Amino acid sequence: MKYIIAAAVLLLGVVFGAGVFILSGSYNPGADSPHWKVTYALLDTTRERAVEHHASSITVSAKLNDPQMILKGAGQYAAMCTSCHLAPGMKNSEIRPGLYPLPPDLSKIRVEPREAFWVIKHGLKMSAMPAWGISHDDETIWSMVAFLQKLPDMTPEQYKEIVAKAPPDDDMEPSEGAAASHHKSHTHH
Repeated sequence: MKYIIAAAVLLLGVVFGAGVFILSGSYNPGADSPHWKVTYALLDTTRERAVEHHASSITVSAKLNDPQMILKGAGQYAAMCTSCHLAPGMKNSEIRPGLYPLPPDLSKIRVEPREAFWVIKHGLKMSAMPAWGISHDDETIWSMVAFLQKLPDMTPEQYKEIVAKAPPDDDMEPSEGAAASHHKSHTHH
Protein backbone atom coordinates (compact mmCIF):
# COMPACT_ATOMS: atom_id res chain seq x y z
CA MET A 1 0.00 0.00 0.00
CA LYS A 2 2.81 2.43 0.82
CA TYR A 3 4.31 1.79 -2.66
CA ILE A 4 1.01 2.80 -4.25
CA ILE A 5 0.91 5.97 -2.17
CA ALA A 6 4.56 6.72 -3.03
CA ALA A 7 3.85 6.16 -6.74
CA ALA A 8 0.77 8.39 -6.58
CA VAL A 9 2.73 11.15 -4.81
CA LEU A 10 5.54 10.84 -7.38
CA LEU A 11 3.03 11.00 -10.25
CA LEU A 12 1.35 14.06 -8.75
CA GLY A 13 4.77 15.70 -8.31
CA VAL A 14 5.65 15.06 -11.97
CA VAL A 15 2.27 16.41 -13.16
CA PHE A 16 2.62 19.47 -10.91
CA GLY A 17 6.21 20.07 -12.06
CA ALA A 18 5.19 19.75 -15.72
CA GLY A 19 2.31 22.16 -15.14
CA VAL A 20 4.61 24.72 -13.51
CA PHE A 21 7.11 24.36 -16.40
CA ILE A 22 4.39 24.78 -19.04
CA LEU A 23 2.73 27.75 -17.35
CA SER A 24 6.05 29.47 -16.64
CA GLY A 25 6.61 30.08 -20.35
CA SER A 26 10.30 29.23 -19.98
CA TYR A 27 10.24 26.63 -22.79
CA ASN A 28 11.77 28.14 -25.95
CA PRO A 29 9.47 27.23 -28.89
CA GLY A 30 11.66 29.06 -31.43
CA ALA A 31 12.62 27.16 -34.59
CA ASP A 32 16.21 28.33 -34.01
CA SER A 33 16.36 26.48 -30.68
CA PRO A 34 16.54 22.71 -31.37
CA HIS A 35 14.84 20.12 -29.20
CA TRP A 36 16.86 18.06 -26.76
CA LYS A 37 18.19 14.96 -28.54
CA VAL A 38 15.86 12.64 -26.64
CA THR A 39 12.86 14.88 -27.42
CA TYR A 40 13.78 15.00 -31.11
CA ALA A 41 14.26 11.22 -31.23
CA LEU A 42 10.84 10.62 -29.62
CA LEU A 43 9.06 13.08 -31.94
CA ASP A 44 10.88 11.75 -35.02
CA THR A 45 10.06 8.12 -34.22
CA THR A 46 6.44 9.00 -33.44
CA ARG A 47 6.10 10.86 -36.77
CA GLU A 48 7.74 8.09 -38.81
CA ARG A 49 5.65 5.32 -37.25
CA ALA A 50 2.43 7.35 -37.53
CA VAL A 51 3.01 8.10 -41.23
CA GLU A 52 3.80 4.42 -41.89
CA HIS A 53 0.62 3.39 -40.05
CA HIS A 54 -1.71 5.88 -41.75
CA ALA A 55 -0.21 5.27 -45.20
CA SER A 56 -0.24 1.48 -45.01
CA SER A 57 -3.77 1.07 -46.37
CA ILE A 58 -3.33 3.42 -49.34
CA THR A 59 -3.48 1.80 -52.77
CA VAL A 60 -0.66 3.12 -54.93
CA SER A 61 -1.74 4.68 -58.22
CA ALA A 62 -1.10 2.44 -61.22
CA LYS A 63 -0.03 5.53 -63.18
CA LEU A 64 3.23 6.31 -61.33
CA ASN A 65 5.24 5.63 -64.51
CA ASP A 66 2.88 7.54 -66.83
CA PRO A 67 4.98 10.27 -68.53
CA GLN A 68 2.07 12.77 -68.45
CA MET A 69 1.55 12.14 -64.73
CA ILE A 70 5.28 12.64 -64.07
CA LEU A 71 5.29 15.81 -66.20
CA LYS A 72 2.34 17.27 -64.26
CA GLY A 73 4.08 16.40 -61.00
CA ALA A 74 7.21 18.23 -62.15
CA GLY A 75 5.23 21.44 -62.51
CA GLN A 76 3.57 20.97 -59.14
CA TYR A 77 6.91 20.26 -57.45
CA ALA A 78 8.60 23.28 -59.04
CA ALA A 79 5.74 25.57 -57.96
CA MET A 80 5.20 24.30 -54.43
CA CYS A 81 8.08 22.22 -53.10
CA THR A 82 11.54 23.47 -54.11
CA SER A 83 11.78 26.22 -51.48
CA CYS A 84 11.79 23.58 -48.75
CA HIS A 85 12.76 20.29 -50.44
CA LEU A 86 15.17 21.68 -53.09
CA ALA A 87 15.80 20.53 -56.66
CA PRO A 88 18.79 18.94 -58.37
CA GLY A 89 21.67 21.40 -58.22
CA MET A 90 20.06 23.59 -55.53
CA LYS A 91 22.21 23.99 -52.44
CA ASN A 92 19.69 25.92 -50.37
CA SER A 93 16.84 28.41 -50.47
CA GLU A 94 15.97 31.51 -48.50
CA ILE A 95 13.41 29.71 -46.30
CA ARG A 96 15.03 26.30 -45.80
CA PRO A 97 17.76 27.16 -43.23
CA GLY A 98 15.12 28.62 -40.89
CA LEU A 99 12.93 25.51 -40.85
CA TYR A 100 13.02 23.09 -37.94
CA PRO A 101 13.03 20.24 -38.38
CA LEU A 102 14.91 20.63 -41.66
CA PRO A 103 12.84 19.14 -44.50
CA PRO A 104 14.42 16.26 -46.43
CA ASP A 105 16.23 17.12 -49.66
CA LEU A 106 13.93 15.18 -52.00
CA SER A 107 16.34 15.62 -54.91
CA LYS A 108 18.62 13.15 -53.13
CA ILE A 109 16.30 10.58 -51.55
CA ARG A 110 13.48 8.42 -52.90
CA VAL A 111 10.38 8.33 -50.73
CA GLU A 112 7.98 5.42 -50.39
CA PRO A 113 4.93 6.23 -52.59
CA ARG A 114 2.19 5.55 -50.01
CA GLU A 115 3.96 7.60 -47.36
CA ALA A 116 4.71 10.43 -49.82
CA PHE A 117 1.04 10.54 -50.85
CA TRP A 118 -0.17 10.62 -47.24
CA VAL A 119 2.28 13.35 -46.18
CA ILE A 120 1.57 15.51 -49.24
CA LYS A 121 -2.18 15.14 -48.76
CA HIS A 122 -2.34 15.61 -44.98
CA GLY A 123 0.82 17.58 -44.17
CA LEU A 124 2.73 17.27 -40.90
CA LYS A 125 1.85 19.07 -37.68
CA MET A 126 4.48 21.34 -36.13
CA SER A 127 6.53 21.43 -39.31
CA ALA A 128 6.29 23.62 -42.37
CA MET A 129 4.69 20.78 -44.40
CA PRO A 130 1.19 21.91 -45.46
CA ALA A 131 -1.77 19.65 -46.18
CA TRP A 132 -1.96 19.97 -49.98
CA GLY A 133 -5.09 17.79 -50.02
CA ILE A 134 -7.09 20.87 -49.06
CA SER A 135 -6.31 22.55 -52.38
CA HIS A 136 -5.35 19.61 -54.64
CA ASP A 137 -7.21 16.47 -55.66
CA ASP A 138 -5.78 12.96 -55.27
CA GLU A 139 -4.83 12.72 -58.96
CA THR A 140 -2.66 15.83 -58.64
CA ILE A 141 -1.08 14.53 -55.45
CA TRP A 142 -0.31 11.22 -57.19
CA SER A 143 1.38 13.23 -59.97
CA MET A 144 3.70 14.73 -57.37
CA VAL A 145 4.41 11.27 -55.97
CA ALA A 146 5.14 9.98 -59.50
CA PHE A 147 7.57 12.84 -60.06
CA LEU A 148 9.27 12.23 -56.69
CA GLN A 149 10.09 8.67 -57.80
CA LYS A 150 12.14 10.09 -60.70
CA LEU A 151 13.62 13.19 -59.04
CA PRO A 152 16.65 11.65 -57.26
CA ASP A 153 17.99 10.33 -60.59
CA MET A 154 17.77 13.69 -62.38
CA THR A 155 20.61 16.02 -63.20
CA PRO A 156 20.02 19.77 -62.81
CA GLU A 157 19.68 20.02 -66.60
CA GLN A 158 17.11 17.20 -66.78
CA TYR A 159 15.15 18.84 -63.97
CA LYS A 160 15.09 22.24 -65.72
CA GLU A 161 14.04 20.56 -68.97
CA ILE A 162 11.09 18.64 -67.49
CA VAL A 163 9.89 21.66 -65.50
CA ALA A 164 9.98 23.81 -68.65
CA LYS A 165 7.70 21.27 -70.40
CA ALA A 166 5.34 20.85 -67.43
CA PRO A 167 1.83 22.26 -67.37
CA PRO A 168 1.42 25.25 -65.02
CA ASP A 169 0.28 24.77 -61.43
CA ASP A 170 -3.08 26.47 -61.88
CA ASP A 171 -5.26 24.32 -59.64
CA MET A 172 -4.55 26.12 -56.38
CA GLU A 173 -8.23 26.72 -55.57
CA PRO A 174 -9.80 23.83 -53.63
CA SER A 175 -11.79 21.62 -55.93
CA GLU A 176 -15.05 20.10 -54.73
CA GLY A 177 -13.42 16.66 -54.85
CA ALA A 178 -10.39 17.75 -52.84
CA ALA A 179 -12.51 19.52 -50.22
CA ALA A 180 -14.89 16.54 -49.92
CA SER A 181 -11.99 14.10 -49.79
CA HIS A 182 -10.29 16.22 -47.11
CA HIS A 183 -13.47 16.37 -45.00
CA LYS A 184 -14.09 12.63 -45.41
CA SER A 185 -10.51 11.74 -44.43
CA HIS A 186 -10.83 13.72 -41.19
CA THR A 187 -14.11 12.13 -40.17
CA HIS A 188 -12.44 8.72 -39.88
CA HIS A 189 -9.72 9.62 -37.37
